[in-house]
Amino acid sequence: MKGLKKTRRIQIIALAFVALAGSTALIGYAMRDGINFFRAPAQVVSEPPAPGEVFRLGGLVEAGSLVRGQGETVTFSVTDTKETIPVSFTGVLPDLFSEGQGMIGTGQMVEGTFVATEILAKHDETYMPKEVIDALKEQGVYEPPNG
Repeated sequence: MKGLKKTRRIQIIALAFVALAGSTALIGYAMRDGINFFRAPAQVVSEPPAPGEVFRLGGLVEAGSLVRGQGETVTFSVTDTKETIPVSFTGVLPDLFSEGQGMIGTGQMVEGTFVATEILAKHDETYMPKEVIDALKEQGVYEPPNG
């Protein structure tokens, strides 16, 4: 009788371990496409992403680079003042998107151009995404909005 209880306990522990490992594997599999790493233009130039890798690119929209094409295609350049990356986006830009302002785009590099599938822009005159501020501070060019 004592051996049967011990065997049953080991079976339950083994089953719990297998269930935990299986659920962890399923969660990891489900999240594999949901993790996008942020990169500044200087990081993209120094360490190019793998072909087809989806990531987030952030920086300032370079002044004078915004070109609206035919239809909904827009091209512009994103800079962190050290490097500049050309960006192409097909869709409707956020209302507050403008030159000289911070932005973050999600997409991938295609033949030297970042092809964005989503563009996020500031939501008021003083806001800039944290990742963009960190990248500009790293380059030594960040200036707080109020002096």
